[in-house]
This record gives sequence, C-alpha cells and structure tokens, in this order.
Amino acid sequence: MTGYLTTHVLDTARGCPAKGLTIDLYRIEGDTRTLLKTVETNDDGRTDEQILPASAFSTGVYELVFHAGAYLDACGTPPETPRFLDVIPIRFGMSEASHYHVPLLLSPFGYSTYRGS
Repeated sequence: MTGYLTTHVLDTARGCPAKGLTIDLYRIEGDTRTLLKTVETNDDGRTDEQILPASAFSTGVYELVFHAGAYLDACGTPPETPRFLDVIPIRFGMSEASHYHVPLLLSPFGYSTYRGS
C-alpha cells in the first residue's frame, strides 16, 4: 500500500461543503516548517487532487493550515475584530504508508477534526 493525504471541509453552520477554502500543507522537520503545496476546496469541500499524492508521500510530521477567516468573509459571515477563528493549523504525524484523511468540520466559533477514512 502507498500513502497519501486527503481532506474534506464541511461548513457545519451553513450545512454545506466549504467551497473555496484555501489550505496550505507544510512538512515539519525539527524547527523547520516547509510549505509543500497550497490548494483550494471545490464544490464538494474537497480538493481536486490528493493534497499529498503517493508519489510525494513520506512519513513524518505535517501541518494543514486552513484559512477559515477568508472563507467565512467570502460567505458573508458577519466579522468580528479580530475574527474568533481565522487561521486553523492542524499538526499531525503520518507513521506508515496509508491513506490519511484529515477532515475539518467548521463553524465561525468552533471546529473539529479526526483521522477519517
């Protein structure tokens, strides 16, 4: 089996996929944080391609950074100053060649994630 990484973002406040949300993928090595890719969610709240495909997969520590504030602004969610949730970093480890799915359930005042399938 080869490893790869996917995500799915759902807007739980509006009850729909989070279309147009920007996500950055970083690899973490010690104190070094390297940007690998920036993607945007499609109509289904997913990315059009795997965030980290099998050809680029390696075990280690990664971080997905979800730009929730810009998404909420684009949806017309009334802003606060500063916005309660703006940038949501989720740091996680991938220890084996497997499918890692890191979804985000998002609302203006909370979020949840888990290792999905």
